[in-house]
Amino acid sequence: MGTTKTGTTIWPTLGYADAPAAIRFLTEAFGFDEAFVAPGEQEGLVAHAQLRWPLGGGVMLSSIAAGSFLDERHAGAASVYVVTDEPDALFARATGAGAEVVQGLYDADYGSRGFTVKDPEGNLWSFGTYRGE
Repeated sequence: MGTTKTGTTIWPTLGYADAPAAIRFLTEAFGFDEAFVAPGEQEGLVAHAQLRWPLGGGVMLSSIAAGSFLDERHAGAASVYVVTDEPDALFARATGAGAEVVQGLYDADYGSRGFTVKDPEGNLWSFGTYRGE
């Protein structure tokens, strides 16, 4: 397996019971940029959305709709880690927007500073300065 870096090639994909509300929350609370939203066939559903993270990469999401193979996923079952250069400011922004704190700001033994919160549907979002190896 090669180690060539060509840009972001892994995009976590989440399902939400209320995808439009999730998009609003993720952009307001965490600072994701709404890049693309394709509406679903029914009013209020999202077939596909892409939210970009300012430091690179992002997440994709959609509505969990009955009859779709995606309806086997459970809203609130995801856990995502996101790199941030400003964990303290982001923690204030996230909690100010109503994110539920799971683990407040902390300094890890391996040098990262970060925190973990839940979005309104229960997905865990961890943010930290650790960029991986």
